[in-house]
Amino acid sequence: MGLLREPKDVDFTGQSIPWNDKELLDFRKLMEVLKSKKQNQDFKIAIKKQKK
Repeated sequence: MGLLREPKDVDFTGQSIPWNDKELLDFRKLMEVLKSKKQNQDFKIAIKKQKK
């Protein structure tokens, strides 16, 4: 597999727009919820393994 080259008239790089405070707060809340769900799931798996 070789290198992928950009066409001469197309630029695939982009500027990311910084998040405002509300978006950042929403994202942090979402991440907390997802992390807590994952920790609970990992805890349940660990308990099942101990019982075997």
